[in-house]
Amino acid sequence: MSTNDPITATNGANEETIAYTSPMATVTSTVPSWARWWRQVAFIPSLHNRWLTPTAQQQLNQAITEAEQGHRGEVVLVIENHLPISSARLQNSRDRAIEVFGDYRVWDTQDNTGVLVYLNICERRLEIVADRGINSHVMPTMWQAMCDKAIEGIKANRHIDSLVALLGDVGQLLRQYYQLDNDPSGNEIADRMIFILNLHIAMMQSYQKQCHPLLFFIAQLLLLNF
Repeated sequence: MSTNDPITATNGANEETIAYTSPMATVTSTVPSWARWWRQVAFIPSLHNRWLTPTAQQQLNQAITEAEQGHRGEVVLVIENHLPISSARLQNSRDRAIEVFGDYRVWDTQDNTGVLVYLNICERRLEIVADRGINSHVMPTMWQAMCDKAIEGIKANRHIDSLVALLGDVGQLLRQYYQLDNDPSGNEIADRMIFILNLHIAMMQSYQKQCHPLLFFIAQLLLLNF
């Protein structure tokens, strides 16, 4: 995508809410793709999310807490195994990040200073969605550079270090423009990583352990139709 293109988003986001993606997309609209849908269907989480251990999650939660200090902004990290099967043909990771931005009410801050960092493991794409308050202060090239740097580290299997560094950079930007030494009211959004497993995968894994292989295959076909 072009980093200067505004996005008309839903669920609280608006035309001044901007998404930055890495690798940078080359189109501004989503092209329906059966290949993208099939990637989600064939994705096996246990082979790709092993790096997200309980210790790693604690590190990320600590990084979010630190990134939240000293400013009026909000930093939200969402990691998702893959795009929802039901919408993957028509929805790419950029669209999904905008949807998550709304679903988790990242836009719902007093000064419109919410920033979402969204990582889709299957698609190997990182999205930063910045609300209009903070986005009005930050050049698009800066957001994009932060995004590209993080995804470069993730592709080199430095997932945690890259995400921790990115969260720190986002926190520093918010401190630069929305500094707040004392915050008696606390955070508007909880300081914790959000991990979206996706229900159909969990159900499949449960069926696989309990069912005959043939029954599991039939159940898989039925679940993928939802």
